[in-house]
Amino acid sequence: MTLRDTPPFRADHVGSLLRPGPLLTARERKAAGEIGADELRAIEDDAIRDVIRMQRDVGLRSATDGEFRRTSWHMDFIYRLGGIRPTDEKIQVHFRNDQGELDFESAALAIDAPVRLAETIFGDDFTFLANGVDDGVTAKLTIPSPSMVHYRGGRAAIDPKVYPDEEQFWADLSAAYAEQVRRVAGLGCRYLQLDDTSLAYLNDPAQRRLLNDRGDDAEHQHLRYIRQINAAIADRPAGLAVTTHMCRGNFRSSWAAEGGYDFVAEALFSELAVDGFFLEYDDERSGGFAPLRFVPPGKMVVLGLVTTKKGALESKDALKRRIDEAATYVPLDRICLSPQCGFSSTVEGNVLTYDEEVAKLRLIAETAEEIWG
Repeated sequence: MTLRDTPPFRADHVGSLLRPGPLLTARERKAAGEIGADELRAIEDDAIRDVIRMQRDVGLRSATDGEFRRTSWHMDFIYRLGGIRPTDEKIQVHFRNDQGELDFESAALAIDAPVRLAETIFGDDFTFLANGVDDGVTAKLTIPSPSMVHYRGGRAAIDPKVYPDEEQFWADLSAAYAEQVRRVAGLGCRYLQLDDTSLAYLNDPAQRRLLNDRGDDAEHQHLRYIRQINAAIADRPAGLAVTTHMCRGNFRSSWAAEGGYDFVAEALFSELAVDGFFLEYDDERSGGFAPLRFVPPGKMVVLGLVTTKKGALESKDALKRRIDEAATYVPLDRICLSPQCGFSSTVEGNVLTYDEEVAKLRLIAETAEEIWG
């Protein structure tokens, strides 16, 4: 076994990282009108330089900007697509954790004009990141998958006067994404990750009931999402690795859905045309490894065995045992290791410290080297 020279890497991570205190303070000051956009961006730049060094120092072969310029992992991107805007209506997402329950509230979205790519979203952000990584480190860009545009509001969010036929909406959405993929590849991106909670949520019968109640076809929704992601990445340039990350919600160390990958596994793993799957597997909420039997040759599986939802550090022996278990369903040479999700999918971050975050990333790198190095 050897370490990999192309993404996904044996030791990898999902993308978002805990925001440092000075950055959080600067965002508050910007919101209060005390500093301008240029000053905030300069503070973001410094924080990103520091977090790039951290990722290198713990032994990772890829680096993100921690999503430090975003408020949330997905809506900062989605609202910048042409034809989509936030509304005054609020969406409530119910989360759970080991201590109890909490709700996350965000603006709903409306699709009231043809969907298009009005700009290269996160283009300047990626360029800054790429210019800051060392030789031998690959800059990784994370964006929400096309599925997330629809999963947020379903058919009800789409103005029927703009899209009397939903097929045209899907065609426009995938075309906008395809153009985004083309443009970021032109900026030098060689590692793109499509983050997608919907494909994991749909494994939860409670989530499927919610979709049915709003008029969607929950039993077949994942098939539509797979087709649209494939359409978005079908013409990606050679040399651009595309992965997808799937989790069941991540907000202040809480989750929204439960259940193994069984419901979507056969179609997902055999049909989704990505190079690798980042899969949440940190506890019993994610089910067992048996669904991995559907992963075809040539596709990588990145096991999210290290939790980002609490600071307690996993043991190397326990990680190795779980990797051995997964290897009964997919060969060891097609397995990688990562955290189960981001450390800060929203600006608030999960309930652990920076030092605990660093220790987990270093553990992943060291474990991967011992297994595959």
